[in-house]
Amino acid sequence: MDENEILTEPKQYIVVKLDQEQYGIDITFIDNIVRMQRITRVPKVQSFFPGVINLRGEIIPVMSLRNRFGLPDKEYTNATRMIILKPDNNAKIGILVDEVREVVTLGEDNIEKATRDEQGMNLLGIGKYKDTLISLLNIQEIIQELDNV
Repeated sequence: MDENEILTEPKQYIVVKLDQEQYGIDITFIDNIVRMQRITRVPKVQSFFPGVINLRGEIIPVMSLRNRFGLPDKEYTNATRMIILKPDNNAKIGILVDEVREVVTLGEDNIEKATRDEQGMNLLGIGKYKDTLISLLNIQEIIQELDNV
């Protein structure tokens, strides 16, 4: 198998919902998906960073994607989930989403690469799955911002 074939392999994404929008997170970054837990507030941090959780003895910072993307706060429901991400060589980070929908597999032919403006919005591109569009999140970019908190 040559290098080009590796790049065109389909990828799996977890589809999550924020308001009416669907976002895809590359499954290779996901360590765990857990129900809503008590978040301990941390003083003097960005507004999109509600605090930390204690998950099985490990302290994990949590970011609200709703706040990060400028959406208004919403009450947590039974569908609210924390996605625990384990990016390359970084500590685990939790992100809050309204709902986890499904896992989809997208090939390169189903993904429109992000324009320069969309890249600034932390997107890798737009995935086309059945009759829906899924904004594919650039997790590395989002996590880099947390490093600056």
